[in-house]
Amino acid sequence: MDAHGAERIADEWINAWNVHDLERTLSLHSDGVTLVSEMVRSVTGCEEPKVFGKAALRAYWRQGLEHFPDLRFRLIGVYPGSQSVVLLYHAVAGLVGAEFMRLDADGKICEVHAHYRRGDATSAAA
Repeated sequence: MDAHGAERIADEWINAWNVHDLERTLSLHSDGVTLVSEMVRSVTGCEEPKVFGKAALRAYWRQGLEHFPDLRFRLIGVYPGSQSVVLLYHAVAGLVGAEFMRLDADGKICEVHAHYRRGDATSAAA
């Protein structure tokens, strides 16, 4: 993953989220995507912090938008890796998010690990 490819994914991901276009956001993901996030517990009330597959991801994100109808992300940084990218962004409810996204051979996001903490970008990067 080069910087240009990472920026392209980040821009598309942020822009799709900021207009609440779930299908556009989902189009970046593989059918068998796995998401791991403590936010899953907060939003769904489930004990398992994981979501498997696009259908389950769509349902989870719908619940998330119901919980946070004013959701808007602001990108802080993009970090390309080997077949992966990490996005650092201002999330919801005063949180800063960092998401590790692994890409499959087709360039689709197949695995996501989302991390959140309270604070600003300076304290999150420290």
